[in-house]
Amino acid sequence: MQLSGWRAAQRFARDLFALRNDDAELARAQFRSFSKQMPLLYLILICNATAVTVAFFKPTMLLETLVIPVIICSVAMVRAIWWRRQDGAQSFTDAEIAQQIQRTCKLAVIMTLAFELWCMWIYSSGDAYARGHLTFFLGLTQVSTVFCLMTMRAAAMRVAATSTLVFILFFSTVDQGKMLVEAIVLGCVGVGMMIVTHRYNLDFSMLICSQRDLRNRQAETEKLSEENRQIALTDALSGLPNRRQLLVNLDRIDDREGEALDGLAVLFIDLDGFKDINDTHGHQAGDSLIRSLSVRIGQICPPHSMLARVGGDEFVILIEAPDASSVAKSMAERISDEIALPVLVDRHVLQVGASIGIATNADGACSSHELLRRADTAMYHVKTGTKGKIAVYTSTMDRGRLRRLAIEAEIATGIGNDEFDVVYQPVVDAHSGQFVATEALIRWPRRAAGMLLPQQFIEIAEATGQIHPLGMFVLERACRDVGPLDDVTLSVNVSPAQFRDPGFLRQVSHVLEQTRFPPQRLQLEITEGYLLAQPETAIRTIKSFKAMGLSIALDDFGTGFTSIHYLRTYGFSHVKIDKSLLANLSPNSKASLLVAGAINLARGLDMEVTAEGVETHEQAALLRAAGCNKLQGFLFGRPMAIADLRALHVRLGREQLPPPIMQGLKSTGT
Repeated sequence: MQLSGWRAAQRFARDLFALRNDDAELARAQFRSFSKQMPLLYLILICNATAVTVAFFKPTMLLETLVIPVIICSVAMVRAIWWRRQDGAQSFTDAEIAQQIQRTCKLAVIMTLAFELWCMWIYSSGDAYARGHLTFFLGLTQVSTVFCLMTMRAAAMRVAATSTLVFILFFSTVDQGKMLVEAIVLGCVGVGMMIVTHRYNLDFSMLICSQRDLRNRQAETEKLSEENRQIALTDALSGLPNRRQLLVNLDRIDDREGEALDGLAVLFIDLDGFKDINDTHGHQAGDSLIRSLSVRIGQICPPHSMLARVGGDEFVILIEAPDASSVAKSMAERISDEIALPVLVDRHVLQVGASIGIATNADGACSSHELLRRADTAMYHVKTGTKGKIAVYTSTMDRGRLRRLAIEAEIATGIGNDEFDVVYQPVVDAHSGQFVATEALIRWPRRAAGMLLPQQFIEIAEATGQIHPLGMFVLERACRDVGPLDDVTLSVNVSPAQFRDPGFLRQVSHVLEQTRFPPQRLQLEITEGYLLAQPETAIRTIKSFKAMGLSIALDDFGTGFTSIHYLRTYGFSHVKIDKSLLANLSPNSKASLLVAGAINLARGLDMEVTAEGVETHEQAALLRAAGCNKLQGFLFGRPMAIADLRALHVRLGREQLPPPIMQGLKSTGT
């Protein structure tokens, strides 16, 4: 235990006098601190040496009382001037600072010993008065030196220990021990200075470390703040700037004065068919597609543009360049072609299109935010017309969009105010002429601004998601209205947006349960375009509905690209021939051959065929001869209210239609 205590004391003593260079920042702070005190230290030394010289000068002792102090003062003056010219360690490297500190520690001890030994050398040549002065200046020099070097612990400790030890040894023996008391007192002072120096140095080191920690924390905070800022302004999926960053750039542009005409352009890009990919292949496939498109579009964008992802499938390109209009149009064509290229994701070939709107300030200066709105308007104009196109903003687009927005708001109000109605068009058996089915059609008769045709508001409802409540309204109302007509089948059109809704199957089941309408009497009609867009989802949904007992009909048959493979795969029970195929229907015409081929194709796959849009007896006869099962059109009745449909049902019962119509049905037309 005693040995370990002794070793610990040795280590402590070595640490007190050791020169530490492992902390470069602390060494720099120490150097910066004592470099300000060093000129004062040497000035004190010069003053003390001068005072001792004056007190002890003797012409007979020029070496001891003049030459030596001049040398000491000269060296001190040179060092004082050198330190005065330093800039607080700004021009020194860490290695140079370590070297200067080491040199200072040595010089401090050397200069202290030189001064003390000189004083002790001339001590005996002075009278009592001069000796008192010398003792005073020795003690003053020691104290001032230690305190000036206090931030440099190794130098201060070495000076304090050396000067105190020499002082005690000299004055305890000189003058027959008469100065022993002074030696002891100064020794105690030296020890006290060493203790104070040690504590001060510890506090100084802690202060420097605390300042460093504070700076590090501030740097980390600033770094985190910058990272958070980048996160807030960056789209996590694509790595592109997000809407917030885009708005920041738009604000920056608006703050500039005098933006040149045709110097700004905005492209608003919306992907066509992206939601279908998400629904069919999952969001992971959609994310991969977005990342791929972000890279490919970014490669097309020139350096003076900014590509941002502002929504799930929406991108914006901000162009700042002379002749921005032509640059934007050229880029839009290249981007449209690039986006249309197929992408291989998880062994699936995915393909989307793009609807692109362009707005520029070529026709007059306007704010960048206004350009963004105009580009969005142009994109929406494309989206609601022919998708996959490019449109440049014109003022007429605003009027169309305002009208669409007004209708959108009116639809929401109309649903709540019971402004919509359901009408029914009869469907007859092509051979017997019996009234066997009806198709439910929506109407908007009680609209405050006047009635709108379905084609004027259905598309808007589909684009805004309002088709879901409208579609369920038609289904529920039709099931309640047609329910009592127990021998009549009900056909209801289903929007593609409804069909791809995961909850649609459950909603239909709920309506059937609430209205107690037999599933076997309900037929849902779906258009061909949706089936081609996402066949896998369509097949699963059709199978689920057929398992419930419903019939699924392919609407507008003959106007699309459905092949025999698709018809077999989907498992339709009915197809409806589009009325556009009946326009030039006459005996031996190309139209009759086309219709007959479509009917034979469907019947060959065990599907019933209904022709819609029948308006003449000749059309009815030709369709019957071609093998059509059911007929629908103005010839047999226009869409009517449920009361009129019930009256027609009561009047006909199980009877055939009036003779004039039946004669047309039975006629072969040859």
